[in-house]
Amino acid sequence: MSVTAFTRLGSSNAYDNALRNLQNRQTNLANLQESLTSGKKITTPSDDPTGAAQAERAMNRIARIATDQRALEAQRNSIAAAEGTLGDITDALQNFRELVVSAGNGTHTPAERETIAGQLSGIKDQILALANTKDSNGMPLFAALGSALTPFVGPQSVAPDYTFKGLPGQSTGGPYSIPYTLDGESAFMNQPARDGVFNVTVTNPVAGLIPPERALVTNNITVTSTAIVANTAAMAQAMPGTPDYPTYTVDFSNVVANPATGQTSVDYLVSENPSVSPGGTFVTQTVSYPTGGPASITINDIPGLSFTVNGTPPTTDKNGAVVVGSPANGDQITITPRRSVFSVLDSAIADIGKAANKNAASQAVSQSLHNIDISMARVSAIRGQAGDLLGRADRITTTNDKRNTEQEANRSRAEDLDMIKGVSDFQNQQTGYSAALQSYAQVQKLSLFNFIG
Repeated sequence: MSVTAFTRLGSSNAYDNALRNLQNRQTNLANLQESLTSGKKITTPSDDPTGAAQAERAMNRIARIATDQRALEAQRNSIAAAEGTLGDITDALQNFRELVVSAGNGTHTPAERETIAGQLSGIKDQILALANTKDSNGMPLFAALGSALTPFVGPQSVAPDYTFKGLPGQSTGGPYSIPYTLDGESAFMNQPARDGVFNVTVTNPVAGLIPPERALVTNNITVTSTAIVANTAAMAQAMPGTPDYPTYTVDFSNVVANPATGQTSVDYLVSENPSVSPGGTFVTQTVSYPTGGPASITINDIPGLSFTVNGTPPTTDKNGAVVVGSPANGDQITITPRRSVFSVLDSAIADIGKAANKNAASQAVSQSLHNIDISMARVSAIRGQAGDLLGRADRITTTNDKRNTEQEANRSRAEDLDMIKGVSDFQNQQTGYSAALQSYAQVQKLSLFNFIG
């Protein structure tokens, strides 16, 4: 017995499957075309949730890097402005120094020295204004760790004459940032233990005792930091909240020439205001030097300080009158700490302007140049720090570029399309879609009626 086989030539189910297959192929082709157009293999998170999350994380990091770089550029601009301002201050200090040197010319009259002092005063005002310079956001360039909008205030009628209205110190920034400001306190304020900047004045209460031919000058003061630190600590204990350093005076008396020994003896007594030195009060010291020769007296009684007093032997003037030598009874040396660059400049202006003779002018010029050079060194040191910060900003910028490149690579790996593979897949999908269309067209022709016909 034979069984006749019947073949189903067409059905609704076959039709639906073929149509669904065509639609899927068309959708896949459209997706590949969209990916080729955008260059992204992930157009929606549902395409690849893990890849989309990785790409989003990379883009967030790229945005943070861009924010860090914008902040760094603002910081770089402020430090560059501060460095340029310090350059202007250095130039002004150099001009000030040149005028001080010219004031030492022995041919200048007191009136001419007063004129020079007026010029020096204008330069000092310029330097003070530059020290209070603000950036484009209205913040001081030399605010240290924080300050008032005008960090440097003065001159004031009470000590100290100039003050820094802020918190000293230099911030370190971060791994991807630099500070906005520089430590103005370190640039413009002096510390006795660190800088050894003092103003020395020589006077004598006896009227007419110091004619132009007579001179009493001091060599530059040498600072012994350990002793000064100890003395400053004692002062802080005696006067809490007072950061200044004491003023010292040296009074000379009992100048006696001994013909038998050929030596001239002189007494001097150091006094301290306020009295804070360890060990109590000072005692009178007696020193001697060859009679008729120039005096050279080294004074090291003051804690942390030492200097040499140089005098002149007795002479006669053009009229045959005896000119008293130095030191003489009643001579007094006053040593005052200068707590800022501005104090140093004010002292130079005052001492040069009121110098009655060439000897007084020589003393004023000598100590002014010494103190100005120390002040310029402080400014130059902070300017060097500004240069280091600008170099650090350049290195951070290079690092940010590398970080950005790395995150762009991470984002690209997560979401960017491999164009070669994408084109190949598109062509394959397009070929399959065309073949499916042709097959479907042929299947559509097969029906029971066509078979019967």
